[in-house]
This record gives sequence, structure tokens and C-alpha cells, in this order.
Amino acid sequence: MKTGDLGAEYPDGALIFRQGDKGDCMYVVLEGKVEVYLERDGQVVPIRMCREGDFLGEMALFQGEVRSASARSVGGVRLLTVDKKNFLRRIKEDPTMAFRLVQELSKRIRELDEDLAVLSRALQDCMNEQIN
Repeated sequence: MKTGDLGAEYPDGALIFRQGDKGDCMYVVLEGKVEVYLERDGQVVPIRMCREGDFLGEMALFQGEVRSASARSVGGVRLLTVDKKNFLRRIKEDPTMAFRLVQELSKRIRELDEDLAVLSRALQDCMNEQIN
């Protein structure tokens, strides 16, 4: 990782944070891509791909719990690190930033709801096939 005034640079495959680690900041992708994934029973389960302008790791600012997923760079990436103090200062300076954050979180919840509905239907179909 190389740090500068315009964010930190991570080479391809670099770990940004690991599931289970204590988190105290979020990240904004300035350049490149970041894969967010879960680690379950030794398997990597991709969650989403973050691109320029996306943010990740925000739950650490709001919940104060350990990271719920891991993140790594895909190709070279440049990230801006935002701690809670700076986040709150930026929200105070630009309240529309809070609205954009809520919009993105709402979009993610909608996508999760859709994924859950698809999985629920598939499970129900599987159970029906086993009964018949």
C-alpha cells in the first residue's frame, strides 16, 4: 500500500480489510475496483464489486462492530479512507452527502431483498420437487 494526499494505492490482490477485524473507517473508491466477499468454510463468496465513486466498509462507522466481510483490490486501486470524525464533518459541510449515502444503502437493501426472494423461490421449488 502506498499512501499519498489523494488516497492510498493498493496493488492487485491487496487485502484492504478482513472479515472479523475491528473497523473504524470506511473507504471511497477513487480509481480501480474492489471486491467485497465473505469467507465461509474456507470458500470465498463474492458479495459485490465496488467501482470508482462507490464506498465500502461504512458499517464500521455506524455499528462499531467487527467487519462483516473482507475486501481486496482487483487490479491497482486508489482509496480514500474516511474515519468517523471526518465523515461527520463532511456530512455537516454537505448534508446531501448523507442523502446519497442513504440512497445507496437503500439500493443495496432492495438488491438483497430481490436476491432473498429468488433464493426463497428456489428453495421452495426444491422442497416441492422432493415432496413429489
